[in-house]
Amino acid sequence: MADDFVKAVEDGLKLSKRLYFGKDRPVTPPKVPSSMDKSGAVDMLLPKSPMVYAVITDPKIVDNPDIPSYQPYVHGRCDPPSLIPLQMNAVELDVDCYLDTAFVRVSGTWRVHCVMGSKSCDCRIAVPMGDQGSILGVEAEISGKSYHTQLIALGENDGAGKSASVETGSFLKPNIFTLTLPQIDGGSYLSIRLRWSQKLSYRDGEFSVNVPFKFPEYVTPAIKKIPKREKIHLNVNAGTGTEVLCNTSSHPLKQLRRDVGKLGYSYESEVLKWSNIDFDFSYTVSPSHIFGGVLLQSPSVHDVDQREMFCMCLLPGTAKSRKVFKKDVIFIVDISKSMQGKPLEDTKNALAVALSKLDPGDSFNIIAFNGETYLFSTSMELATKEAVERAHQWIGINFIAGGSTNICAPLTKAVEMLTNSRGSIPIIFLVTDGAVEDERQICDAMKSRLTNGGSICPRIYTFGIGSYCNHYFLRMLAMISRGYYGAAYDLDSIEIQMQKLFTRGFSSVLANIAIDTLKDLDEFEALLSNLASPVAFSSSLAYFCSMVTRVDTYYMYPSRIPDLSSESPLIVSGRYQGKFPDTLKAKGFLGDLSNFVVELKLQLAKDLPLDRICAKQQIDLLTAQAWFSEDKRLEEKVSKMSVQTGVLCEYTRMIIVETDERNNASESPGTKKVNLGIGFGDLTATAENFPPGSEIPKLPEVAEIFVKAASNCCSTLGNKCCCLCCIECCNKLNDQCVIVLTQLCTALACFGCFECCSNLCCCGQDG
Repeated sequence: MADDFVKAVEDGLKLSKRLYFGKDRPVTPPKVPSSMDKSGAVDMLLPKSPMVYAVITDPKIVDNPDIPSYQPYVHGRCDPPSLIPLQMNAVELDVDCYLDTAFVRVSGTWRVHCVMGSKSCDCRIAVPMGDQGSILGVEAEISGKSYHTQLIALGENDGAGKSASVETGSFLKPNIFTLTLPQIDGGSYLSIRLRWSQKLSYRDGEFSVNVPFKFPEYVTPAIKKIPKREKIHLNVNAGTGTEVLCNTSSHPLKQLRRDVGKLGYSYESEVLKWSNIDFDFSYTVSPSHIFGGVLLQSPSVHDVDQREMFCMCLLPGTAKSRKVFKKDVIFIVDISKSMQGKPLEDTKNALAVALSKLDPGDSFNIIAFNGETYLFSTSMELATKEAVERAHQWIGINFIAGGSTNICAPLTKAVEMLTNSRGSIPIIFLVTDGAVEDERQICDAMKSRLTNGGSICPRIYTFGIGSYCNHYFLRMLAMISRGYYGAAYDLDSIEIQMQKLFTRGFSSVLANIAIDTLKDLDEFEALLSNLASPVAFSSSLAYFCSMVTRVDTYYMYPSRIPDLSSESPLIVSGRYQGKFPDTLKAKGFLGDLSNFVVELKLQLAKDLPLDRICAKQQIDLLTAQAWFSEDKRLEEKVSKMSVQTGVLCEYTRMIIVETDERNNASESPGTKKVNLGIGFGDLTATAENFPPGSEIPKLPEVAEIFVKAASNCCSTLGNKCCCLCCIECCNKLNDQCVIVLTQLCTALACFGCFECCSNLCCCGQDG
């Protein structure tokens, strides 16, 4: 899809050269990249800031709505449509940073400067987002009408819009959301507001936010007299009650306020050209030691869950002298045929970097799998220089893509090899791009093995590549074992995202975390950030315990708190009823195996939207729980949370609601309700070894089968007669005879379709 988009933009830039802006024009016509490779063109033309494009199917409508250029007439149509970037007249960026999440709002004004005033076209909005971005909403006002996106539950209002032809929204890439507005008049101004959330980056006590804000030169208005005002507003609320220090900023921000744990900045300026760099801001929160706190908040009157909310945050601190854990690591890598090419090569590169980061006292092993299982060694190997070199050679020989996918056998083998680990953290990294039929059975088996294991059970870190694997299975598997989950939906991000997961696994600073008793609570439900898994806190003071949670009043889940990593804070959020204790303590042990206790300070979260901060994590992991348990009531709960918070999920879909001047709201005509979830894996694609990012070939339509059958029938008949004879015969036929022959050919075509129809029926029976 990205390549098609880039080609459409390239064609659109060529079309926009037809526009004439008169003598008052400070910029040259848009330049189309000519002498660069494909990857360079894709990188240049993909949106790096919020953009709006005119969707052009008829090139003759391309003209300046104010000054006709009287260009030569253009014949033909654009198929697929071209995309002309619209010029932007104003932009305002608002960023609110809370705990580990940033909420971003972009407001801007664009003009359809490239379409005749008497014509109209669709307009496509593109929204690039930062790390783990999640679109929350789009609003637009155009010529007396307004549009806004809305999430509805699957199955709701299914009778509406069945004649739709325009796709409402889709993801161009995992971090680029696109939305189409239907039939906007040439010369119109579009006032658009975009909202999304994204994760803050964290390293050594420093939080940082990066917002795509790099506008290409050709969106700058061509008229000098148009004022161009750029605004940025930033608010930081660390939620920890500790001092916050600004480190770096990409734009010249002016400080407006500074309180304990809070910062406020703004920037406003008249500019000649829009920002050509992303918005970056970093700040320090964490002191040198591990610390944390608990935030409490009451729900709003519109909340679907009226229980009280809480959020516990643990930060790893910045201490460089802290001893790291000794590690026993097993890498399990999928080498099925679908991993051929870039997925496997990038996995090998990331694995090579991970092996180089192991300490000599660590031990490791490697298991490659497809339908079979291949071991680097029958036992764990110390990470000496010689052993690592042998591992590189083994990877080069054995990492050859081929065969099917069987996850259970290598995972079971790895758990067996790490069962008796002593004095170290046992870690399993599982990398796959496919789905398997026995995923729930694997989760059940791992839950039983790890719950009944020793004091330090193996942590399973899972990594999914592409959209054909079941990411909710991988998330659930990580939750069961105190591990973490990572993913690369885009092939270009495999290596960097996999390295992040490996680094997180190697950087644990506090393990086997347990929380004091919450004895006065009548009902308790918690979810973990990054895992968003329901977890209850045991009354046992032991450092390792099995914990159970009540979700509402009807479902129970076993779960464990993952280890605290120096690469990210640990956030536990949830709901409760009753009296929350005045003090709370978190316990665990450090890298030198000494016990550690930290007191968690309680405070009321007055200026923090806890429900919005935790919505994404809760929805993702409750969806994993709903998949695992096959519980319809839990699916309904997730759906209601999604509709309330605007966060996409598997059980909701997006529509555009159009409101006219009379304030009459209705679903915008000509749009499709689109489910933007990632799905629960694709067994067929895995069995057929379709590589990540490829599209599954579709069965031919019934009409195509009949046309093909008719063509075969006519060609067979034509082989029996010479062309000259046919022409001479047809010249002598009267009208009635021609009608009879036409009916006969139609009947013969039907006879030729019998075999095709039977094949079609068989395909239908197979699903």
